[in-house]
Amino acid sequence: MTYQEIYDKLSNTTSWQQSYREIMLLGKQLPPLPEVLKTDLAKVTGCESNVWLHIELDEQQQHLLLVGDSDTRIVKGLLAIVLSMYSGLTPSEAKKINAYTEFEALGLIKHLSPSRGNGIKAIVDTIQAHASKWA
Repeated sequence: MTYQEIYDKLSNTTSWQQSYREIMLLGKQLPPLPEVLKTDLAKVTGCESNVWLHIELDEQQQHLLLVGDSDTRIVKGLLAIVLSMYSGLTPSEAKKINAYTEFEALGLIKHLSPSRGNGIKAIVDTIQAHASKWA
């Protein structure tokens, strides 16, 4: 699902409960990461939940390839949103994304606990660090 599709879906919800349900469904759509890829190196530090993230650069297309997983349903749904923001972008395009602004536009910031907000920031910082390395 593209970020625009997610944005449209979440923008049409009428309550936080409905948005929460949609986020949980997004998490279910994110394919589970094989156990062999759930390494300490792939683990995002700064997340209260376990989050594993792999970021590579498609050398031919110069696009970011991202896969990730979490052991909690809501974080996995939030991770699906973040991955949809950055997947397929060039590193230069990814550097221009302000995930905080996007989460705010989706109405999610005010509903995230500080620990979940910090976890999302850690995920985004990890992606941005990789994008900066390749840009």
